Amino acid sequence: MRALVCLTLMAAPAAAADFRLLVGHGGPVMDAAVSHDGRHALTASFDNSVGYWTLGGEEVTWLEGHEAAVKTAIFLPGGRAASGGDDFAIEVWDLQAGQRRERLEGHKGQVASLAVSPDGALLASASWDGSVGLWPLDGQGAPQFMTGHEASVTDVAFSPDGTLVYSTSADGTIRAWDVATASEKRLLLSHGFGVNTILVGDGWFAYGAVDGGTRVIDSTTDTLLADLTLERRPILSMALRPDGGEIAVGDGEGYVMTVSTEDWRINGDFRAAAKGPVWALAYTGDGEGLLGGGIDDTAYVWPAHNTLDAPIMATVERGFLKDPDKMSNGERQFRRKCSICHSLTEDGARRAGPTLAGVFGRKAGTVPGYLYSETLTGLDIEWNDETIDLLFDLGPDHYIPGSKMPMQVIQNPDDRDDLIAYLKNNT
Repeated sequence: MRALVCLTLMAAPAAAADFRLLVGHGGPVMDAAVSHDGRHALTASFDNSVGYWTLGGEEVTWLEGHEAAVKTAIFLPGGRAASGGDDFAIEVWDLQAGQRRERLEGHKGQVASLAVSPDGALLASASWDGSVGLWPLDGQGAPQFMTGHEASVTDVAFSPDGTLVYSTSADGTIRAWDVATASEKRLLLSHGFGVNTILVGDGWFAYGAVDGGTRVIDSTTDTLLADLTLERRPILSMALRPDGGEIAVGDGEGYVMTVSTEDWRINGDFRAAAKGPVWALAYTGDGEGLLGGGIDDTAYVWPAHNTLDAPIMATVERGFLKDPDKMSNGERQFRRKCSICHSLTEDGARRAGPTLAGVFGRKAGTVPGYLYSETLTGLDIEWNDETIDLLFDLGPDHYIPGSKMPMQVIQNPDDRDDLIAYLKNNT
């Protein structure tokens, strides 16, 4: 499916032509990648889709097939891409056709990160099931799952020679795995707090952690090369400039820091987002720009070394972040439980869930154009006061096992009544 979306130029005090918006997602942007030639980008979103963009052009292809939020996306050799998400699956895409090529299954938790080996033969995956997956990309042979972490695996990266896979975990450790034997090589370090992200360069690796720890380690001697820790937490994203000369670091408070890999000096530090996290971060092909995303439905491109006069991301308040004291209880329940996935009107916006317009009296699984799970399309449920109450009383995972809807329970009957009344008045 193809759609045309303009990469609108932002008004900015300096280098305005270098600021661009990638508009079209219907949920927060969780990850981004730029192709080796710099002509295309991928964005992974909470709206269950991947955007395949022509940078500097007008066309975007929506890659749809995931049954839950997409958390990671990368380019693969041969005109392909891969993505992983909350549905525990990895999708491999044919970019020219804009269609799914194959679905890789085996993880038992969300797929948080992907990496491709230098020779393009293997795909590594980090999963919240505590394992690191190795997948042959030629379709020959079964995947292998390496275990040893004591909590969810948050990121993976190959060594430059492709013999090792590095992994980070919520257990606070970084481990190296031998690709040839699919076994643990060694424990590299124990940080003490969960480690979210890692970059691997020539003779070094850099990592970012939940407590804000941002450090660079010599991968041969294990000595500390640089401590880049600032008073911001958590560290959520890292990117390596294509020429290897600089890294960018995004955090939970909306800041992006750029650092030279020659001497580990900070080149720049600016607030990219007015509110919320920088989940997605990637350099443009020429290394002059950064592609970022976060709590907005939009991804942004800006000059890597431009001093921003003001944040460009998350400058408009999202409904689910509104002051609760300024909302009725029914609206508060909707904003917190439903608004990130559902719209109240038929606005045509992309969302992780179908529009709620006209939901009362509608049979489940019948909104035209929405990609439902087989569970929903086979149900004989009509949405009304009673069924919506049961949905949030029991939780979707119990009321409709197999539904794509995330687990949401509203325990207080009065809160459920207020939500139902709000939906009646607004759909």
